[in-house]
Amino acid sequence: MRPITLDGFERTFAAADDPWRTYTDRDEAVKRGAILHALGPGPWGRVLELAAGNGSNSVAIAPRARRLDATEGTAAGTALAARAIADHAPRARAIRLAVPDRFPRARYDAVVVAELLYYLSPRALRATAAETGRALRDGGMLVLAHHRIDFHDFAQRSRWLHRDFLAASECRWDVRRVAGNRRWVVLACRKLGARTA
Repeated sequence: MRPITLDGFERTFAAADDPWRTYTDRDEAVKRGAILHALGPGPWGRVLELAAGNGSNSVAIAPRARRLDATEGTAAGTALAARAIADHAPRARAIRLAVPDRFPRARYDAVVVAELLYYLSPRALRATAAETGRALRDGGMLVLAHHRIDFHDFAQRSRWLHRDFLAASECRWDVRRVAGNRRWVVLACRKLGARTA
């Protein structure tokens, strides 16, 4: 595997508005439906989406949030996400944020992480998990949606990513598998609180 860099993602989004056909591919639509099912009908107060890409999930999440922060690490992707959620402004905003970094708000009621974790180094994954555990309120919902198969541009293999991410958060979780197939899986993870020593 040769990991794609943030610059690589920048070039990809600059070259095409929908490079992975997330708006048009049937399987992507099914996965998006599973993400929404995992999130639940809402309305949620403050929702964070990490690695929003072109905003194809953001525009579906926005109606379920009183405030949506759709974050994306690239300038081109942030512009695409902003365009996707423009009808939901000012309740929804696209923010440039490359993880690991501090989240835009101190506290969130729900966090959606889709198609991100395998692009992070193990160290970056642990830091992002810790920040997620810190920022998500007790009782809040974490939605994880990732491939179960490996691609050539991943920084790490997909098999144990969800388990490793949840463990690195230092939180206790009630985890429910919402949907999946041989290619991807979506989990709904209710935060029960911080682990005690």
